Amino acid sequence: MADKSAHKAKVRARILDEAAAALRSGGTEGLSVANLMKRAGLTHGGFYAHFENRDDLVAHAVERMFEDSAGLFTRLLPSGAGPADLGALVDSYLSEAAMRRHDRGCPLPWLAGEVPRMPPAAQARFRQGIDWMRSAIASVLQANGVAEGQAQASAASAVAEMVGAMALARAMGEGEDAVALLADARRAISQRLGATPSGTSVATPMPG
Repeated sequence: MADKSAHKAKVRARILDEAAAALRSGGTEGLSVANLMKRAGLTHGGFYAHFENRDDLVAHAVERMFEDSAGLFTRLLPSGAGPADLGALVDSYLSEAAMRRHDRGCPLPWLAGEVPRMPPAAQARFRQGIDWMRSAIASVLQANGVAEGQAQASAASAVAEMVGAMALARAMGEGEDAVALLADARRAISQRLGATPSGTSVATPMPG
């Protein structure tokens, strides 16, 4: 029984990884269950052993995509995190390596514009992911002496600019202008947060 459960979990994870990749490359309109299962090396009928329907798949794929962001935030903002850790987070999220890695990373720069057209469960996953990212930054600011209201506002602004900068950099074609845009955004966001630049902004990729 344990082996059977482990196999099912492994298959489900493979489907979600393929779904996350499809969402990044083609958005929700490009996500076909039949094509997805074919790429995963599985039968179309087997899909329903793991998900209720396509909407259920999209919701869980979005959740899977946010795991990349959670991994980055948890690794770089541990208990007792300070300005240097915030700087490392901003640098890593807005690194050139993260911009060029299309198979992993935060879903927001890829899909934020599509959220209103997503099924309600997927929209809820997005809201949860955004709230978690804001709270992670705000908690560090508060722990380092920033008043709660200001910490929440600064964290919300930082997340919005980080997501927007990455989305624009990719839209600009990921060339020299895009790299410069990311560098400007890193400096501006770190300054507003009182963060210490890590000094590894260009080379540090998202985890995974």
